[in-house]
Amino acid sequence: MKNILYISYDGMTDPLGQSQVLPYICGLSELGYRFSLISAEKAHRFEEGKARIEEICKQYNIDWHPLPYTKKPPVLSTIKDVRNIRQTAERLHREKNFAIIHCRSYVPALVGRAMKLKHGTKFLFDMRGFWADERVDGKIWNLKNPIFKIIYGFFKKKETQFMQDADHIISLTHNGKNEIHSWKRVKNNPVPIEVIPCCADMELFNFKAVQQQEIEAQKKELGIPENAKVVSYLGSVGTWYMADEMLDFFIAYKKRHSNTVFLFITPDSKEYIHQICSAKNIDIQDVFVKRAQRNEVPALASISNFSLFFIKPAYSKKASSPTKQGELMGLGIPIVCNSGVGDTSEIVEKYNSGVVVNQFNDLAYNQAIEEIEKLNFDAESLRSGALDYFDLATGVQRYAGVYEKLIGE
Repeated sequence: MKNILYISYDGMTDPLGQSQVLPYICGLSELGYRFSLISAEKAHRFEEGKARIEEICKQYNIDWHPLPYTKKPPVLSTIKDVRNIRQTAERLHREKNFAIIHCRSYVPALVGRAMKLKHGTKFLFDMRGFWADERVDGKIWNLKNPIFKIIYGFFKKKETQFMQDADHIISLTHNGKNEIHSWKRVKNNPVPIEVIPCCADMELFNFKAVQQQEIEAQKKELGIPENAKVVSYLGSVGTWYMADEMLDFFIAYKKRHSNTVFLFITPDSKEYIHQICSAKNIDIQDVFVKRAQRNEVPALASISNFSLFFIKPAYSKKASSPTKQGELMGLGIPIVCNSGVGDTSEIVEKYNSGVVVNQFNDLAYNQAIEEIEKLNFDAESLRSGALDYFDLATGVQRYAGVYEKLIGE
């Protein structure tokens, strides 16, 4: 029996759901697994994207059960959402008798663990990162607030229970796996952990599939000068990304190459990006901002000479795998990033796919600039590294291996 219940608190109409949930489920469906999928959908995105997701689910025979995501009031809304997910999961289990409940992150794991204890179903904890610590490190939960302190304590206790009671755990990074295996509080350590990074669709993110005229057309539409050197940033400039430090790096690079421009491929508004650049006295004539559909990203990113991302190297980031790393490597684009985030720097060094910055100051930036100018990056070699480490098909096979093991048991 290969009936699987997949629970995600991220919506399938969210960009994350479309890049990091559905592609795996579609791939696993093709291998013969029958999925029921529960997700929490944000109203505005659900209206826009519902039809497209329904079409994908129909194509791959996925039984999708979208539930409303509620944000307010804090805490109570999450309790309500968990109750709705649990009721839906119980109803579906009565109909389909699931072999495995695959829980993406901590909120769904509350339901998966409870279902295991009640029904004996296999509980797969796909942790995605140290979620409770991310909330604190990202300043979403202030532990000086007694309510957030209680919630943090609750989820850290649950984290231990998830690790102890899960039939298998998925970690995005080896760094995260090693951290978990060092925890004395997990009684049955070393618990079984499979490392599967945030994989990328290597058919879409393939420099060979990007036509030169597409790149030129995007460049022309944006108004980027013909002879400009282009530094790019791909994604939202949100909680974790160090905008000030990335802009300082750009300033240092521009001092050496005055014809350099910064391209932001981002859902953030042009006004916001221009505001943070102006605060650094960067001429907004040198800053280009484009909101892109997923299928437009390869041609846009291919405008750049290299792509830049700095992520706050907090404790919780040991378990993080930036999706953009595999996507950029697949496009043959070198990366400048910082150390202290998941396995990012080890991957850069292993596949010679860019330069790692260990400190955030002009000396470190200038050393990195000298290094990136010395190294000869070969698109074919970068893509080969991406196929080795981040290929979606390999990720799907690794999940299938875990599923087979659990069903076999």
